[in-house]
Amino acid sequence: MTLETRLIEIVRADPGLMHVLRVMRDLDLPDWRLFSGAVYQAVWNAQTGRATGYGVKDYDIGYFDPDTSWDAEDVVIKRVAAAFDEPVREQVEVRNQARVHIWFEGKFGEPYEALTCTDDAPARFVAPAFAVGVRLEKDDTISVVAPFGLEDVFDLTIRPNPERGLAKGWDRVIANARGRWPEVRVVEPG
Repeated sequence: MTLETRLIEIVRADPGLMHVLRVMRDLDLPDWRLFSGAVYQAVWNAQTGRATGYGVKDYDIGYFDPDTSWDAEDVVIKRVAAAFDEPVREQVEVRNQARVHIWFEGKFGEPYEALTCTDDAPARFVAPAFAVGVRLEKDDTISVVAPFGLEDVFDLTIRPNPERGLAKGWDRVIANARGRWPEVRVVEPG
């Protein structure tokens, strides 16, 4: 079995992930994807025998709309929020990936080149283990994007993204992950 097939099995077995994926599929945002924490953490839970949903703080949804105005994004944020009941409504965070370059440096202190599609985003994430996204397609298949592969995800290994400098807040990210999954192995930079 490939790691991608195993990832899809894990996602399908997680009721929270599947709920979010079904609602998002029905909303049909342009070029949308659920990525990062809720996805890799589902794998970590499966790998460590923890319950589905353990440690998941939010569901990060990216979509891509060339209209980079705040007003257009705000309409989508409100539309997505209205599609979910609590407590999931508060956990779903949706952002237009076409806008990230506008605010990223101000928020995180690092430059960020404009993206051309949602699937470009994971390659910019802090670590290869975090760089994974899924989408429930119209035909009920699950598509996966993982620009660095899935080995680090399944090996519970966090290493810096080789295509960017060490992320500001690296130590905080590592402490946060280890606080919930002490089994995580960290490959320190340098």
